[in-house]
Amino acid sequence: MAPSANSEDALANTFDSCVADTIIKIGGGIATGALFSLFLFKRKSWPIVFGVGIGAGMGTSDCQYKLSLPYLVRASDQIKDPTEIPL
Repeated sequence: MAPSANSEDALANTFDSCVADTIIKIGGGIATGALFSLFLFKRKSWPIVFGVGIGAGMGTSDCQYKLSLPYLVRASDQIKDPTEIPL
């Protein structure tokens, strides 16, 4: 079966990728915060919460980038020679 090219499917795949990426980044933040809490901060809970916040922020930022990617204007799409301007 051929992969479908519906815009809804493309958006769903992007959203699924965003959710998975955010969960991984939050998990990394929890792990890093737990290590810092265990070894440096005498088992305080704030490094874990800070790590979760950093991971969630990074995941959200990456999702915004992935969702706005089709609308970005790239430098390679720009007209290089001013005499080539269509009338």
